[in-house]
Amino acid sequence: MTITDPIPARLMALKAASMPDLKKQWRELFETEPPAFNRRYLESRLAYRIQELAYGGLKPATMERLEALGEQLDGGDLVVRRASANDRPIVGTRLIREWQGLEHTVTVLADGYEWQGRPYKSLSSVARAITGTRWNGWVFFGLKNHRGRT
Repeated sequence: MTITDPIPARLMALKAASMPDLKKQWRELFETEPPAFNRRYLESRLAYRIQELAYGGLKPATMERLEALGEQLDGGDLVVRRASANDRPIVGTRLIREWQGLEHTVTVLADGYEWQGRPYKSLSSVARAITGTRWNGWVFFGLKNHRGRT
């Protein structure tokens, strides 16, 4: 008698699952609310988590190595390490972008951004107001290149 591994079938089922189902699985597997990311991100993280729970996570030696590398990067300051994951500009920063011959200045606020005296929740919404088309705000203002690097 052979026992079949159910994990590949679970992974394949992610492709056909609806977004509400993916979010439900996220809540079950991570015990947190799902992030507001796209389907591909949710699928890949869920696939990793399913395999991690079934087959085990990273080896202790790998975890130790990652911790050592993190300490080399930030001197062991976990606050710095966590803050760098959210590289939002400091409140008060002025972002300047020239678009079609006009210079646009955006001020970073504690809860969003301000352009021409109006508040915006995201840089993408500011970029859309300036250009009239959809833009990734981080790319538009030069905070991230088109390949996603900051």
